[in-house]
Amino acid sequence: MIVMKFGGTSVANAEAIVRTISIVKGRLDRKPVIVVSALSKVTDLLYRISDSAEARDRKTADGYIDALAERHTALARELLQGSPLCDEACAKVTEICGELRDFVGAVCSLGELTDRSKARIISRGEWLSSNIICHAMNARGIVTHFMDAREMIITSDTYMKGEPDMSEISRRVPEVVAEAYEGADAVITQGFMASTLKGETTVLGRGGSDYSASLIGMALDAERIEIWTDVDGVRTADPRIVPNTRNISRISFEEAAEMAHFGAKVLHPMTIEPAVMKNIPVYVLNSMNPEGEGTAILQNDRIEDGVKSVSYKENILLLNIFSTRMINVSGFLQKVFAIFSRYKVSVDLISTSEANISLTMDGNQDIDEVVKALSEFAEVDVDRDKAQISVIGKNIVNLRGLLKQTMTSLKDCNVYMISQGASFVNISFVVDRASMQNAVREVHKYLFEDRDYESGDQRIR
Repeated sequence: MIVMKFGGTSVANAEAIVRTISIVKGRLDRKPVIVVSALSKVTDLLYRISDSAEARDRKTADGYIDALAERHTALARELLQGSPLCDEACAKVTEICGELRDFVGAVCSLGELTDRSKARIISRGEWLSSNIICHAMNARGIVTHFMDAREMIITSDTYMKGEPDMSEISRRVPEVVAEAYEGADAVITQGFMASTLKGETTVLGRGGSDYSASLIGMALDAERIEIWTDVDGVRTADPRIVPNTRNISRISFEEAAEMAHFGAKVLHPMTIEPAVMKNIPVYVLNSMNPEGEGTAILQNDRIEDGVKSVSYKENILLLNIFSTRMINVSGFLQKVFAIFSRYKVSVDLISTSEANISLTMDGNQDIDEVVKALSEFAEVDVDRDKAQISVIGKNIVNLRGLLKQTMTSLKDCNVYMISQGASFVNISFVVDRASMQNAVREVHKYLFEDRDYESGDQRIR
């Protein structure tokens, strides 16, 4: 059994969905479990609907819901023209959008949008797309049964970013999938959306459909997990800002996790964890080029040493904490990180000296209370508009001259912090946000385009 996840661009329109169905058809002998995202840009529209509801702007919200219904109805008609399933699919779209309209109306009347209500609104995209694609597959002779992800993916009641209950997911998924597969060629469900044990809708966070697929693959002990997107696998850098990137044919679970965490857009940062639990290979493939090699994400001992990519995070904060009380005092770091834990602020990079701690974190996080608490016993400086560049690869500590050569390529920008991970998988640099794009291009050029750097018998690429 395999799990196949198709992202928003792979189900963006009728042409893309027909191509996706063709890909699935070629894998029916492997009993595919299909996980789909919302159509491209639909989740953004649903966020606008929720914002309008919070502002009690019923007219604007209704206009957005009209557009949502029209797009999905037109898609159903295009995919199912001449099929007896067309009316059924269109009726389902009308039903889903009608329920959404009623719910949004209730939120407008109350004038309060809770995370619980927001999760119900923004998860409707996957519910719509999976219903339409299920009908389209059946119309093309692939007997496909529908599954509600909320019956399988159980999370905490942190509605907008639910924490998966691994044991409950492992118990439920095989039962639901086995039942759905009776008499079917394939089964389909939704990414992103989940529920609490009480049945209240939650979501896994933006981009969470990858995570859904990996959780399902873990629970099924799947042969492989396929993430179908619109690029030919994982690249050596973001091709949107770096010319001449290369496809990476194979990377380790650890390298992929670091790439995702440090800014690579191809995978959701949490995708790798469930796959690692069962050592399930993950393949990143291009639905617009199904014959392409893509990228295989495999266990560490099957991957060669060397640099694999240059990733970045564009909007980070750099926090510098200074206190002479750190010197020869035990428990100081524990005190600092207890504050970050208390206010649920995540930290990326850490660098310490005798009297100073430097940390980076996502610039979208609210850190006012953290700074206030830290200021009670230390001097705290917050540098905004920074970016983080990470060189990622296996055993890069063994690559002599790597740090020197990378720093040479950063000669035209200020470097505020350098951090090397204890696992020797990444070296990261903090620079000004305005310098980031040019710096990424220069680092990539130095590492992947100009020359090879040797480390014993190993090369950087």
